[in-house]
Amino acid sequence: QVLLVESGGGLVQPGGSLRLSCRAPRLITSVFNQYRMGWYRQAPGKQRELVATVTYNRVTDYSDAVKGRFTISRDNSRKTVDLRMNDVRVDDTGTYYCNAYDSRNDYWGQGTQVTVQG
Repeated sequence: QVLLVESGGGLVQPGGSLRLSCRAPRLITSVFNQYRMGWYRQAPGKQRELVATVTYNRVTDYSDAVKGRFTISRDNSRKTVDLRMNDVRVDDTGTYYCNAYDSRNDYWGQGTQVTVQG
């Protein structure tokens, strides 16, 4: 079982910024590098949806809803993946989950709450 620990959620005003971090303390670096890392979110009453993903060689993908506002990055030596959220909107509110995926495994963190409110 892969342990993913998220941090950085909180309350932010519309137009503000927030940085989420996810670390995988129990993985050795070579194993961490095998995973495509990602952030997903779930708003109340809605299904979980993709926010952004990044491969070990830093190829990124974003949902249309966050493209141009959010930036995903990973540090393979530290086994972390961050999500920089700029110009946040009320509809960015939700629980944000870190994900580690390869062809055989799919792991999730416990989630961190982001609330965008004026």
